[in-house]
Amino acid sequence: MISSIFTRAATASSSRNATAAIGKGILRQFSSSTPINSSFDKLGVIGLGLMGHGIAQTAAMAATKNNIHSSIIAYETDSTFLDKGKDRIQSSVDKLVSKERLTSSDAETLMNKITFTTDRSALNDTDLIVEAIIENMDLKKNLYSELGKECKPSTIFASNTSSLSITEMAMASGRPDKFVGVHFFNPVQIMKLVEVIRTDHTDPVVFDQCMQWVSDIGKVGVKCRDTPGFIVNRLLVPNLMQAIALVERGDASVKDVDLSMQLGAGHP
Repeated sequence: MISSIFTRAATASSSRNATAAIGKGILRQFSSSTPINSSFDKLGVIGLGLMGHGIAQTAAMAATKNNIHSSIIAYETDSTFLDKGKDRIQSSVDKLVSKERLTSSDAETLMNKITFTTDRSALNDTDLIVEAIIENMDLKKNLYSELGKECKPSTIFASNTSSLSITEMAMASGRPDKFVGVHFFNPVQIMKLVEVIRTDHTDPVVFDQCMQWVSDIGKVGVKCRDTPGFIVNRLLVPNLMQAIALVERGDASVKDVDLSMQLGAGHP
């Protein structure tokens, strides 16, 4: 991830001046205060691993409370991975019930909101698809190329990547105007922040809809254009690199670096 961020940063800096005027115009469009309805009745989630199962559960929880989704299609390529993802969600929901944070009735409703499948055609009529597969650009581009041909024309695509180029994936999809990044943080069920990423091609209405959806599922969205590392990792990675350098040079111990950031910068 670190090398990917720095590589993308170097590439992005060489073309930033050429696109500055366009970027400013797009930014003004994204600053509209007009209320937006996300209107994503049917949600698709691709990949039920560490992040994907949390996204599916979070969306299903919101749908249980305010009915923002009539159904959630949770897709995996293999039944083994599908079952593991389903078990992760069920286990998490069971814990909420045991802690009396969720009623048994709501837990049942939540699980019934999710359709678990290995049939990708079930995604074809979804309104929004959130992809959370492994961080491999070739795999993602191939997936989006196929989805762009299979899904209804109005389907919006959103990648949960933490560092890969949203623009590259958007162009591969064949519908770059309907493509955003939605970078959740782990564990998804607990962490409130979602970075919502736009490219120079993203339709402003689509972007606003995705920002509203993030709010609808109980998260706090921050806006960012497609730039290496987005916001959090762009700030976090240099700090981590400097911490490693301090220890490697013998300037400070790991313990003292940790204490310094905890007590001096308010880090956990």
